[in-house]
Amino acid sequence: MNKSLFKTAAIAFLLALLCVRAYSQPVKNKDFRVIAYYASNAYKIDSFPVEKLTHIIYSFCHLKDNGLNVDNAADSLTIQKLVSLKSGNPRLKVLLSLGGWGGCKTCSDVFSTQAGRTAFAGSVKALAAYFKTDGIDLDWEYPTIEGHPGHPYKPEDKENFTALLKTLRSVLGKKQEISFAAGGFKHYLLEAVDWKSVMPVVNYVNLMNYDMVNGATPHTGHHTPLYSNSQQKESIHDCVSYLSSIGVPKKKMVIGAAFYGRSWENVPNINNGLHQPGVFKSFIDNAYFDKIINKENGFTFYYDEAAHASHAYNPDDKIFVTFDDEASITKKTKYALENGLGGIMFWELSIDKKENGYLDIIDRAIKNAGHRSR
Repeated sequence: MNKSLFKTAAIAFLLALLCVRAYSQPVKNKDFRVIAYYASNAYKIDSFPVEKLTHIIYSFCHLKDNGLNVDNAADSLTIQKLVSLKSGNPRLKVLLSLGGWGGCKTCSDVFSTQAGRTAFAGSVKALAAYFKTDGIDLDWEYPTIEGHPGHPYKPEDKENFTALLKTLRSVLGKKQEISFAAGGFKHYLLEAVDWKSVMPVVNYVNLMNYDMVNGATPHTGHHTPLYSNSQQKESIHDCVSYLSSIGVPKKKMVIGAAFYGRSWENVPNINNGLHQPGVFKSFIDNAYFDKIINKENGFTFYYDEAAHASHAYNPDDKIFVTFDDEASITKKTKYALENGLGGIMFWELSIDKKENGYLDIIDRAIKNAGHRSR
């Protein structure tokens, strides 16, 4: 073989070797968050594979006067238990969450003054020092726009929410994480918060991309779709696209998955119950879902390829159910990874199956992504 041919063959061999290495090189997902909201007791947490999480958000603490308050001794025990899990999972961070649906009645008033915001930030710092937690998640539903019926809200909430986050960062410093739970629907995205002002202050935003149809919706639909379809605009992709268009960094967006389904009754047998009038019936936790919604009980299962969302329908009882499942959870996790998002979160861990649950599906999707080329 002459020198020219030998050189050409050597280069080809090296290029082939590099290609093989590229396909076997794992994706580094060390910055990808897997965040569980947790709303149960100290004893139930041991039933779940918490080693697959990067964050647990204790849900919920509430306001007492101007301070963040842990409501009782049982809640204190739960927080202490969650923090103890860090010894077996050094990367795990435990945050306290304020509010929740129905849990932030006085937020608009308390956070309307600098004195109230400063007092609150001081209480967060004191609790973090006492429990050795890693940050605060604000679940105020909602600033500026109507949330829970009867809870005060006003236009000034938007400015006050920004001031609250800045006060928290000033008091807590850089090491404590600050996040907030945001409605995934357009009215919230457009009106509730000043995105350009708040995102430089927080570590990430937890996008509640579920309940897109809910108890107040007099028709069926997908409650947690990845993409829009011809009859339902709001979706995870629509939410992410809008936030990206106004400059919110993708690495700070954490999309939401639902570990529960929603059912409607009195739904006519048209289009397999999808996008039809009906009356909201109930939530169905993932832990009990298979025992209730199955073929033996008269349900047929459908997957919307456009929305990447699942539903089931019982034509005899006229019951419609919308939910996440293995296919949609896997697709959401891949979407977050492939689009450079900050992670995936879910409501909530204690309603997952104890074996082969949705957290296991998220974990498998992340591990499978680790074997693809960069």
